[in-house]
Amino acid sequence: MSHFEHAAPAPNKFFTTGTKILTALMLTGLGVGLYRMIVGLGAVTNLSNQYPMGLWIGADVATGVALAAGGFTSSALVYVFQREHFHALVRPALLTAVLGYTFVAIGLLFDLGRWYRVWHPALPSMWQGNSVLFEVGICVMCYLTVLYIEFIPIVCERFIGHVKLPGKLGRFNDRVDILLRFLDHILGKVMFLFILAGIMLSCLHQSSLGTMMVIAPYKMHPLYASQMSPLFFLTSAFAVGLAMVIFESMVASRSFDRKPEMHILTPLARILPFLLGIYIAVKLADMIHRETYAFLFDGTAATAMFWLEFGALTMVPFFMLMSSEIRHSPRGLFLAAAMYIVGVLLNRCTVFFIAYRPLYADSPYLPAISEFALTIGLVCAIAFVYRLAVTFLPVLPD
Repeated sequence: MSHFEHAAPAPNKFFTTGTKILTALMLTGLGVGLYRMIVGLGAVTNLSNQYPMGLWIGADVATGVALAAGGFTSSALVYVFQREHFHALVRPALLTAVLGYTFVAIGLLFDLGRWYRVWHPALPSMWQGNSVLFEVGICVMCYLTVLYIEFIPIVCERFIGHVKLPGKLGRFNDRVDILLRFLDHILGKVMFLFILAGIMLSCLHQSSLGTMMVIAPYKMHPLYASQMSPLFFLTSAFAVGLAMVIFESMVASRSFDRKPEMHILTPLARILPFLLGIYIAVKLADMIHRETYAFLFDGTAATAMFWLEFGALTMVPFFMLMSSEIRHSPRGLFLAAAMYIVGVLLNRCTVFFIAYRPLYADSPYLPAISEFALTIGLVCAIAFVYRLAVTFLPVLPD
C-alpha cells in the first residue's frame, strides 16, 4: 500500500498567531509590489543600468528555483530509483515545488521592466534560440505546467465524491465529480510521462541559470567567473533540493504539532552528503584547475561571500551530515539543512550582484528596503498558501 493512500488534510486550526503575522508581512510585501507596478522599478529599487539584476533576481528567482528542486529530486528518488521508503515526502515536496515556481513567476513580474510582455516567449514568432534567458523561460513555463498536472490527482482525491458547489452552482456537482474521476483515471495511466518530463526540464533550467553570467566573464570576480557555472548550479540544486525537503518537513511538523519524521528523514540525510560532495568536488577541482585560489585573500566582498557561502555554509553542513549522530538528531539535521539552504541563497545572490563588477559603476549596488520587503512578502505568501493547502488537501501523511 502506498504512503499516498494515508495522506489527509491537517486537522489543525488555520488562523493562528503565526498565520496572522504571515498575513501582515505578506500584504505589506505585496503592497510594495503593487506600488512598483504603478511607479516603475526606478522609484522602488536601487537597480541601475550598471546593476540590472539585484535582490529580486538573486533571491526571488534564482534561489527560488533552486529551493524548489525538492519536487524533482524526491520524484527521481521514488519513481526512477525506486526508493519507496521516501514516498511520503513526495506530496509535500511537490506542493513546495508548485508554490516555489509559481511565486518565482510572480517575483519575475515585479523585476521585469515591461512585465506585461512576459507571455511573449510562448509565441513561436518571438522565440530567440540564442538567448539563455529564453531557454530558462520556456523550461520554467513548461515545468510549472507539469507541476500543476502532477498536483491534479491530489485535488481529485480530496473532492471526488465530495463536490458541493454553493447555491445554484450545485446543479453542476455531478458533472464536476465526473470530470474529476475522468482526470484521475487518465492521469493515473500517464503520470510517469509527466514525472520524467519534470525531471528533464528541471535539469535543463537549473543549469541554464548558471549560464547567464558566463557571458560576462570580465565583469565577474575570478572565484565566480567559471565556464563550469552551469554544472555548479545543477549539482548544488540536486543537494539543496533534498535539504529543502528535510527543512520543509521539520517546519511542517513543528507548525502542525507533529513529531519529526526521522524514520524517513534520517535515511534521506544519508544521501545528501554524496550529492553535496559532488558539488564540492566540482567546485574545488575548478578552483585548482583555474588557480583561482590565489584570490581567496584579496579582501573583496566577493571573497568574503565565498568564505561564508562555500567555506562555512557548504563545507560545514557537509561534515555535519557525515555524522550519524547529527543525522539522527532533529535539531542537528534541521540546522545542517538550514545552513546549506542559506548557503545556496548567498551563492545565488553573490553570483548575480555581489561578484558582478560592471565596468563603469559609480557605486556598489545595495538593495533598497522596499526590495527586501517584497522578497519577505513573497516568502510569507508561500508559507501562507502552503498552510492553506495542507489544511484542506491530503498532502501530509495522516
